[in-house]
Amino acid sequence: MKLKVLSELDTQFVPLALVVREFREQTKEDGQDLVIAIERNKGYVSAYKTRIYKDGIGKDEINFRFVERIVKALLWIRGGYKIIIAGSKIVGEKIKAAYQKGSLRDFDNGFMARCYEHPFEVVLTDLEHAPATSECAAPVGRHLDGCRIGFDAGGSDRKVSAVIDGESVYSEEVVWFPKTNPDPDYHYNGILTAMRTAASHLPRVDAIGVSSAGVYVDNRIMIASLFLKVSDEDFEKRVKNMYLDAAKALGTELGKDIPIEVANDGDVTALAGAMDLNDTNVLGVAMGTSEAGGYVDGNGNITGWLNELAFVPVDFCPNAAVDEWSGDYGCGVKYFSQDGVIKLAPLAGIELDEALSPAEKLKVVQKLMEQGDERAKKIYENIGVYFGYGIAFYTEFFDIKHVLIMGRVTSGEGGVLLLNKAQEVLDREFPELAKRITLHIPDESSRRVGQSVAAASLPELG
Repeated sequence: MKLKVLSELDTQFVPLALVVREFREQTKEDGQDLVIAIERNKGYVSAYKTRIYKDGIGKDEINFRFVERIVKALLWIRGGYKIIIAGSKIVGEKIKAAYQKGSLRDFDNGFMARCYEHPFEVVLTDLEHAPATSECAAPVGRHLDGCRIGFDAGGSDRKVSAVIDGESVYSEEVVWFPKTNPDPDYHYNGILTAMRTAASHLPRVDAIGVSSAGVYVDNRIMIASLFLKVSDEDFEKRVKNMYLDAAKALGTELGKDIPIEVANDGDVTALAGAMDLNDTNVLGVAMGTSEAGGYVDGNGNITGWLNELAFVPVDFCPNAAVDEWSGDYGCGVKYFSQDGVIKLAPLAGIELDEALSPAEKLKVVQKLMEQGDERAKKIYENIGVYFGYGIAFYTEFFDIKHVLIMGRVTSGEGGVLLLNKAQEVLDREFPELAKRITLHIPDESSRRVGQSVAAASLPELG
């Protein structure tokens, strides 16, 4: 496989975007259709159609490797507890075996089962019975009417805004320490206090929108790093419904039922950017400790998908870097985060002190970047190559017009280099995508929209 824009430091890089393209070409004559579907809460289904080599012609293993990567991507972008494979019993059985407890994708099985409170399963069927896509009919966001509270729960501070018809009339930031506190009352009291403060600056409260890191299903907290130190027992009993409980308590105090909508902070960041751009089909990618993602669809709303891009593969090379948490290879967390910078540093000739934390290692490279160090430039350019091919792969699952990058990895001149290189990849390798996708680094204007103000727009008033 020949790349038109080389990954100079990571010469083993095999972009999944090119693998998908080659598979389509190579299976035109002797291929067969395959449908992969993921089912999640409320019976929503996301279906993806592709083509593989015909069963039984000696290509079963490469078929499996290819399909397994697509399944993984679809699962972590859409989210769900059931994988449906239609069109190949051979590939389907291999996927089924891979997702058994204790097998290759044990992590994914356990994570999704916990998120959706449903046993994880893989089901095989024929093409005639392949499910069709059935997505959420009522996406949320961009509702500006009325008196609203927008709450943004960060790991080091919490921000709340009182919003009237889309304009913030009061906003505050309060330092807190949710990740180190094991007492759920600490979190609950902080959330309710913030909501009460915002309510005191409004003539009434019509709705509450919440932006928070983690996975949320039907406004319930399924997994969130904010509650890292809370015991499993307390999480089940006192955390899962915490935002709903806080809204109910405030509603009781005010003598009314208050609708609430909770969304992942990556989605709300993308929503804020879309509101500033005054456009739709926006993918937001935050490159920090990990890779976070958010998406605004063609209706200008967020979708309820997981968008956990950290676990979405972008590199098909079997020797690619392995994520310590999930145990999987070639996934975004090792490419579009501080880990990606650290991975490339020795390849660029930069030796980092192992005693430093990952964040401190990133700062060393950023300092070199500020000084015009050519080695540091090569790191950011290589991440840009990764990202250009990564965007092309993401278009398999998202309809994209705009890509926003953010996060501390993208700060300063490094972010500009990264984006320019990604643009070069699109221009040279995927000109059809370059014509319709615009890349952005949010400016001060975008940041002024505010995460909490965008969060306030989540609920739709009846």
